[in-house]
Amino acid sequence: MCGIAGFVGPVPGDLSATVLLKRMIDAIGHRGPDEQGIHIDPGVGLAHARLSIIDLSSGQQPMANEDGSIWVTFNGEIFNYVELAERLRATGHRFRTHSDTEVIVHSYEQNQEQCVDDFNGDFAFAIWDSRRRRLVLARDRMGVRPVYYMQIGQTFAFASEVKALAAIPGVDLEIDPIALDQTFTFWSPIAPRTIFRGVSELPPGHMLTYQDGRIAVRRYWSLQYPKRGDAKPISESVAAEELHDLLVDATRLRLRADVPVGAYLSGGLDSSVTTALIRNYTKSHLRTFSVTFESSEFDESEYQQELVRALGTEHSSVLCTRDDIGRLLPQVIRHAERPILRTAPAPLMLLSQHVRENGFKVVMTGEGADEILAGYDIFKEAKIRRFWAGSPGSPMRPRLLRKLYPYLVGLQGQPQPYLEAFFRAGLDDPGNPFFSHLPRWRMTSRLKQLFSDDVRDAISDYNALEDLSGQLPAEFGQWGPLSQAQYLETSLLLPGYILSSQGDRMAMAHAVEGRFPFLDHRVVEYANMLPARLKLRGLREKHILRVAMSRHLPETIANRPKQPYRSPDAESFFGKAQPEYVREMLSEDAIRQTGLFDVPAVAKLVEKCEAGRASGFRDNMALVGVLSAQLLHMSMVGKAAQGARQVAHAAG
Repeated sequence: MCGIAGFVGPVPGDLSATVLLKRMIDAIGHRGPDEQGIHIDPGVGLAHARLSIIDLSSGQQPMANEDGSIWVTFNGEIFNYVELAERLRATGHRFRTHSDTEVIVHSYEQNQEQCVDDFNGDFAFAIWDSRRRRLVLARDRMGVRPVYYMQIGQTFAFASEVKALAAIPGVDLEIDPIALDQTFTFWSPIAPRTIFRGVSELPPGHMLTYQDGRIAVRRYWSLQYPKRGDAKPISESVAAEELHDLLVDATRLRLRADVPVGAYLSGGLDSSVTTALIRNYTKSHLRTFSVTFESSEFDESEYQQELVRALGTEHSSVLCTRDDIGRLLPQVIRHAERPILRTAPAPLMLLSQHVRENGFKVVMTGEGADEILAGYDIFKEAKIRRFWAGSPGSPMRPRLLRKLYPYLVGLQGQPQPYLEAFFRAGLDDPGNPFFSHLPRWRMTSRLKQLFSDDVRDAISDYNALEDLSGQLPAEFGQWGPLSQAQYLETSLLLPGYILSSQGDRMAMAHAVEGRFPFLDHRVVEYANMLPARLKLRGLREKHILRVAMSRHLPETIANRPKQPYRSPDAESFFGKAQPEYVREMLSEDAIRQTGLFDVPAVAKLVEKCEAGRASGFRDNMALVGVLSAQLLHMSMVGKAAQGARQVAHAAG
């Protein structure tokens, strides 16, 4: 894991190429604190901040081929680099290092842009092909590693984080109202759009070429599902064994490192699976880490300790309090570089700090299992709602809603008419492509009532659902209901929030690399083609995973219902230990200055939350959304923020 940055074209402003690259890479130096490097050709610059994990002694970047005609700066890991290097040597390529970075260089020499088809990994890289005067950017299939780009006059620039682009003279970031609308609908902007106007994000599974002043973006991989009623004919026992073997191999590959590899252990099924696979199929010493909470509503330490005892891991945890969340939010937003609607990233930032303080740079985690194997309640919810839609007048069918979200005490305490009204969204149109997600998205969209008149005017003709509908794959309508719901979750929330705001950004804030066996593209492709009945058996989520992995886990863990990772929200920002920034960011003057939200509406929300009367998801998401957007605006937008960045660069 590292940070990458660079440009093609004239150097903006009056800086030298060296100074510009140094500014850019310093801005994301937290991603690679071990060493830095730059490469400059006429009209081209590449920069790299290294977190050394593979080939510690000779894996420095940017790295070139033998004659210096091809250069690469690379963030991430190519997990099958050993096998690829052997194949490349057999065709005559000579290697000077033992790094996965050099595999990218020679693979590009051999296969040009098609080289990505061979890579099993999490990556974002930039290749400068000096003979063709062409820059190539690529991002991994699932969107684990980020890369952003923008055009500044005649100069094209890219970086792992927007902070590096903001270090370029003349860049003055602005909030994009459309992206804000998308965030307050889907929890994140839809790539390539970002929260900043003029800054684009390369979507997962895409490549970009920049040549002769022109940008060309193409998709090289996409999520695929069987046509409705055309799933792979396979028995449960065979599917369980094949899934098991794929996960074993995905885990084996992700243990490749020249530094120790630890594991996150939440207490849920997914992280328990990855931890058990490390213990049962490798000789690696197993070090595990977890986060705990004061409140039993969020804390899973009982299950964490049960698995620690069962597997005999060396374990430690860090307690995250409400005060910690309130204290950490400004850092969270500085690293996330986007508004968030939940505080869940903050404990994960604290956990990555704990991991790093214990001498680890790499951790295995269970992200992706819920998306590809139907683990979330939203999949069960959609199944119940479809059943209900078949007989909307039935008084019995909507009572199944009580089987949803058992961990949400507030929701379970609501009267039946409330539940029926909430989950009824779209019930009269089960053929709607967004049927599965309409209750969630409509609830989130109500937060837009907080927008200022200026923002409302800017998005008056925009409809986020219509926009998304126009971006769906042509074959979407041919997929079954569960596949459609999984696609929406896997293509939107997973890369836009789970792997970004909760994943890469929070881990890399302390230079920790997360690795995700469930997101090995072979596992994803296999899971996607399985029949829905093997993933969601009745209302039993991740059925096939439980069958495949029950031999390795205590029964209480293997059969434990899904409890999503959550943390305290609005309550974290009020009380005796209220951070000073909270009152400042939510003051009438600050709200008026940013211009994003309606002053009286925010004042009413703050009064309600401060009095401890925040009710349900809506108030909590609203408070966190407003506060995080305010923090983002104050730290990254406008002349004042740019001046602060320049002072920081000068001081550095």
